[in-house]
Amino acid sequence: MKTSTSEGKHGIQRTSRMQLDDLDFANHPALLLYAQQQMQEKTTSVAAANSAVVGLNIHKREKQDSQIQHSMHQSNHN
Repeated sequence: MKTSTSEGKHGIQRTSRMQLDDLDFANHPALLLYAQQQMQEKTTSVAAANSAVVGLNIHKREKQDSQIQHSMHQSNHN
């Protein structure tokens, strides 16, 4: 966590979720918009990464199924 001051929970603190902990600044429209944009970017990034992983897993499974079917087909014809 990055803190703007060295004393506990005073000042603006950024967490991995880009959360503003200082209530003096939490209602500022520009900061709220920035936080919303950051959350949207992170959500989009995570969704894209997860889609890629799921897609790769699906293709891997399809390849395994295809290889099994090919092997079974070959053994039935021998």
